[in-house]
Amino acid sequence: MVRRYWYLLRSSWPRTVELVYWPTVQMLMWGFLQTYLNQHSGFFAKTGGTLIGAVLLWDILFRGQLGFSISFLEEMWARNMGNLMMSPLRPMEFIAALMTMSVIRLTIGMVPVTLLAIGFFGFNIWSLGLALAAFFANLILTSWSIGIVVSGLVLRNGLGAESLAWTVMFLLLPLSCVYYPVETLPDWLQWIALALPPTYVFEGMRAILIDNVFRGDLMLIAFGLNVVFMGVAVFTFFRLFDSARKVGSLLQLGE
Repeated sequence: MVRRYWYLLRSSWPRTVELVYWPTVQMLMWGFLQTYLNQHSGFFAKTGGTLIGAVLLWDILFRGQLGFSISFLEEMWARNMGNLMMSPLRPMEFIAALMTMSVIRLTIGMVPVTLLAIGFFGFNIWSLGLALAAFFANLILTSWSIGIVVSGLVLRNGLGAESLAWTVMFLLLPLSCVYYPVETLPDWLQWIALALPPTYVFEGMRAILIDNVFRGDLMLIAFGLNVVFMGVAVFTFFRLFDSARKVGSLLQLGE
């Protein structure tokens, strides 16, 4: 399955260009904004590359989920899901292939952008070292959990639900405190934010860029929440998959 998706991606240069295009546009826009703020605000001058760092980490979360979901939707668009499900391919093997393609697509899209961030703004996210590995692991786990649930919903409800692949992640954007601390939110909303694994990643990113402190405790909390999220996501996918088989929606892939 991974080779199938890789051949599909490699044979279409627009697909490859698209992986790099949007992360580059976002990085440049927010990077130039931070450069301006650094020049005109003493506070922002102290915050290092928090805006650029937040954009790059957000793209890991968003592009990780989108890479998972797009590979799944390729099968839906090709009306190939019924054929796959009649093959010896197991659902967990299918999910594992989608996870692998998520990392491949993310690598193709994000590595050039991180190098451009160094060239344009002197911000090197790779200098975070092991902290970056912890950030990446937690964000990619969250993105997979959401991708699994979205795929299950599309499988059960047809292509009429495919817009969820592009929209559901943006619900997390204000709640995950990507560009501001948790304390910025109203008290009642902070509890929701603290129940989301990405919140701890972005808080950890600000801690290391502003205070030069790696918050391992935040990463452990995020990982624990991700384990719960992944378990719920896999359970939900199998329930939706069984429901799709019973109602015959595996072979009815329209809207």
